[in-house]
Amino acid sequence: MSEVKISAETRTEFGKGAARRIRRDSKVPGVLYGHGSDPLHLTLPGHDLLLALRTPNVLIALDIDGKTNELAIPKAVQRDAIKGFLEHVDLQLVKRGEQVNVEIYVNTEGELAPGGNLLEHVLNALPVEAEATHIPESVTVSVEGLTAGDSVLAKDIPLPKGTKLAVEGDTVVLQVLAAQAEEAAEGEAAEGEAVAEA
Repeated sequence: MSEVKISAETRTEFGKGAARRIRRDSKVPGVLYGHGSDPLHLTLPGHDLLLALRTPNVLIALDIDGKTNELAIPKAVQRDAIKGFLEHVDLQLVKRGEQVNVEIYVNTEGELAPGGNLLEHVLNALPVEAEATHIPESVTVSVEGLTAGDSVLAKDIPLPKGTKLAVEGDTVVLQVLAAQAEEAAEGEAAEGEAVAEA
């Protein structure tokens, strides 16, 4: 997992007015917390942060005021609901070698068995525990040949070395559903035709 270096500044102004001024300068207010230390309020460069957040569970190497270097992972990101720009970010302080709990995306590959079945993602992201500097971006699961009623449990998903489940092994992650909606619609259409003929 690669580190993204970002320069940050500590901030002393708080409130909506201060946050608006920060955003007008194309920057993002944020807070860094963890390891029992007091939360540190930061101002981060908006464009650099936006690019970094494109990588799930990105490891951010923060250069704070040119004096302190810290490692962090994003824990909560607030975006404007309409325009999508970053409004605020919460960062969790991490150390090399430390185990952290994160969620990783579950990707699928392969084709379901014929029959128009539907694949439901019960969990879009899988809770795992991994070393802070080796957090996987995602896992890939084969759904090749699965049929209605089949499911993939958390314990069935191959995890990268050094990564452990942070959820019960019997938790359903994916399940295959029979395509009932189409059958019901066809049944209703047939009933409608029968009424029309009568």
